[in-house]
Amino acid sequence: MSRLAVDLARALDPVQLASGIGMDPDPWQAEVLRTDHPRLLLNCCRQSGKSTTSAVKATHVAVYEPGSLTLLLSPSLRQSQEVFRKVTAVYRSLGRPVPSESENALSLTLENGSRIVSLPGTEGTIRSFSAVRLLVVDEASRVPDETIAAVRPMLAVSGGQLVALSTPWGRRGWWFEAWENGGAVWKRVRVPASECPRISPTFLAEERAALGEWFYRQEYDCAFAETSAQLFTEEHLRAMYDARVRPLFPTGA
Repeated sequence: MSRLAVDLARALDPVQLASGIGMDPDPWQAEVLRTDHPRLLLNCCRQSGKSTTSAVKATHVAVYEPGSLTLLLSPSLRQSQEVFRKVTAVYRSLGRPVPSESENALSLTLENGSRIVSLPGTEGTIRSFSAVRLLVVDEASRVPDETIAAVRPMLAVSGGQLVALSTPWGRRGWWFEAWENGGAVWKRVRVPASECPRISPTFLAEERAALGEWFYRQEYDCAFAETSAQLFTEEHLRAMYDARVRPLFPTGA
């Protein structure tokens, strides 16, 4: 196949771009790469490949949509640097299909005018951006609600795509609310460790024993568990407002 044909195939299908770095995407990864759904939640276990999938998606947008802006948002500077390293690794593995105009630890500008910028997830660092084509929120369950409120308007004019990836962190925060109560606005993808072919049952058994049930269920089963410091479960709290539940000590007793 000629170089032009390869480039055309990659432009039309991000999965072909993934193949260019030796990645054989799982079915859910192929779905994420190809979907243009505007709001996407990835509830995927540790080491499932969600960050790499997002890096491929970001690279595809930058290379094949000239003038696009992709933002990578993470809870901390260290995490932002790690996410960005995955993007640059994909870009370099592809042989830098579009030459870079500038490149540093947290941003990449291509000669076609596209930019990929990685930021720590604090409200004060992100308000200057607009017309975002792709917004990737890593460790989304740990990104504060006010930060998400600050970045969502960036997608208004551009009609950009929001991809939020994480493991659960208790039954709290915007990411939990979006997963549980966000309705059809969100496309949801859940990948527990038991469905990841690269993670062995032996390893998972060791992790369950080492971490305990609460951490294991969140990190590997993608379950939204009550926080470890919570005195009352969510079920108990909801029962307080349910008329069908009879009180233990009736009024006047």
